[in-house]
Amino acid sequence: MDQFLAFTVVGLSTAAIYAVIGSGLVLTHTTAGVFNFAHGAAGMLAAFAYWQLAVGWGWPVPLALAAVLLVLAPAFGLLVERVLMRPVQALGEAERLVMTVALLTGCIALARWVWDPNTPRPLSPFFADRPALRLGPTAVTWHQAVTMAVAVAVAAGLWFLLHRTRAGTEMRACVDDRALAGLNGADPLRAGRLAWVLGIQLAAVGGILIAPTVALDAQQLSLLIVSAYTAAVFGRLRSLPLTFLGAVVVGLLEAYLAGYLPQNDYLPGLRLAAPALLLLLALLAFPHRRLRGRDRRLVPVPLPGRRGALLLAAAVLVLALVLVTVLSEDALVSYGAIFALGVIALSYVPLAGYAGQVSLCQLSIAGIGAVVWGHLGAHGELWALPVTACVTAAVGALIAVPALRLSGIYLALGTAAFAVVLDRWIFTLPAFDVLGVRIALFDQGSVSVTGPDLFGLRLTTPAQLLCLAAVCLALASLGVAALRRGRFGRRLIALRDSEAAYATLGGRLLGARVAVFALSAGIAGLGGALYGMQLQTVTAEQFNLVAGLPIFLIAVIAGLGSVGAGLLTGLAFVVPTQLLGELGSWAQDLSALLIALAGMGLAHSPSGVIARLRTEWAPLARSRTLLGVTGGVLAGCWLLAATGAVNGWLVLAVALAATLALRISAAARHVPTELPPEWWGVRRPWRPEDGEVLSRATAAG
Repeated sequence: MDQFLAFTVVGLSTAAIYAVIGSGLVLTHTTAGVFNFAHGAAGMLAAFAYWQLAVGWGWPVPLALAAVLLVLAPAFGLLVERVLMRPVQALGEAERLVMTVALLTGCIALARWVWDPNTPRPLSPFFADRPALRLGPTAVTWHQAVTMAVAVAVAAGLWFLLHRTRAGTEMRACVDDRALAGLNGADPLRAGRLAWVLGIQLAAVGGILIAPTVALDAQQLSLLIVSAYTAAVFGRLRSLPLTFLGAVVVGLLEAYLAGYLPQNDYLPGLRLAAPALLLLLALLAFPHRRLRGRDRRLVPVPLPGRRGALLLAAAVLVLALVLVTVLSEDALVSYGAIFALGVIALSYVPLAGYAGQVSLCQLSIAGIGAVVWGHLGAHGELWALPVTACVTAAVGALIAVPALRLSGIYLALGTAAFAVVLDRWIFTLPAFDVLGVRIALFDQGSVSVTGPDLFGLRLTTPAQLLCLAAVCLALASLGVAALRRGRFGRRLIALRDSEAAYATLGGRLLGARVAVFALSAGIAGLGGALYGMQLQTVTAEQFNLVAGLPIFLIAVIAGLGSVGAGLLTGLAFVVPTQLLGELGSWAQDLSALLIALAGMGLAHSPSGVIARLRTEWAPLARSRTLLGVTGGVLAGCWLLAATGAVNGWLVLAVALAATLALRISAAARHVPTELPPEWWGVRRPWRPEDGEVLSRATAAG
């Protein structure tokens, strides 16, 4: 009984922290309409800042707490609201989701850049020098007592704010109807600012309270938010009392699992994955109309032409040929992952771009593909490659069945929870038997991955594996483009536009979702196998949730509706990382920070970079003369680099400068012709002034 009470006290103390963090998450969502994936990262930055002030610089604890909670956290909240979230407020739910994912990635990269992750930073609990309080047979530390007292104070303070102050009434009014609240004298912008400031402050309080009990690690502290997610979902993202109840459930569950879970090789990861599993169950067990709401602000999905798809496939193969002939073998090892990661990124196009189903577990599925190929294709058996794609497709189909109840940010939450379950539990399992079949994943270590035996030719060198990945990316890109032009692609677009209308017209939601999830997972599994071949040895850490977020961000920046997103993602992920890595260890996390900053600029180009590039380079593509000159210049630069006559970096600079000059020349020669009004928004983007022009023309007529 004494042990049970001790675990209960620990669970309630942890639950108090989750309640504080979860209440800030609910406050931000209900007031600003944004589900902040970076909520835990804000608490993580606050914990690091508190350590820096109190331990690193020796400030008194009260002064350090005041600086973090009353200065830094509110300033960060105002910065996020004004610079990041307000520009995307008029955009769709998906764009706001991507913005917070970019903020999460950026916060983790910034923390790793500023504070060396290899240096331990212990943080003492509050009042650690005082003896514990005795409640009968149970001891309660002062830190635990402070934590629970803070949770009670937060609950009382939020209730008073929301129900007994004008600002709280204004915030609750803006939740129900922002426009109507504005007509009655409320200020939605002021309510949003207050919500962001309070939300970030509550995240900071939770981060500082939990930091002494765990390692001060950027990724671990940021992912502790999964438990707060679960508490918030218990409250259906709007009820603070239910959020506190959910926090108690999560905290006690973690404590009791830590104390009573049997000790064997298969269950330790279950305790770590329990909050994510509980989050999945909460998402499925608490149906609510807000969970099924869809955003109506949709970005158009371009229809790829056959000529364009063939040119893209040819560009992939030509780029592979250039890399193989120009780079050394060591450089090919570094840059060889371009096409494999491109295949993984391409899996987002049919799922998120065509069908509108946001998934954050694609890299985790790719990890399954790498493991399956590593075991089945250990001796290069070529048949294991399609089997790998089929196995991961089956995993995708299994995800799709429960995901039918979810959409939007809740689907993203569910897939993120699935990735965390894989990271913390499934990937850590030793080999086991199911119905007499031996199943081995990472087997608590690493898995060796080799290349396939292609009709008697064993592909083992970096150049051979790079060419194989390039061919797979080219064929997969052609297949995804053909899918968009076909009947199934049109059905996916209809599913994305309106699930209700799709079902009303006779479409089968379950069948369509299962098919697109399976297809996307099969592509990701193939990419994971190719990526494993490039790495030769894979571990579970290479396929976790945080590792997959930059790939998702680059795919979104490129344009999820564009088939070229796969190639562009591979280039943008690998090339800057390798170039910056040559500057020294201090620049290792700089590439992730730059990716996050690019994702935060999504409001300026919600359709993606590829759509803008297509418009800007179209004049050069139309001019056969200049296009031929461009091809000749690039071919000459390639020959100079391949023969080693000129330094490769100089050749690259000359090629880029010449290509840009020819594009500018083509744009200067091209005189755009005015399209008839009926083609506005179809053959050229819709402009803000077009509506006024049409209104005047109609009135004059």
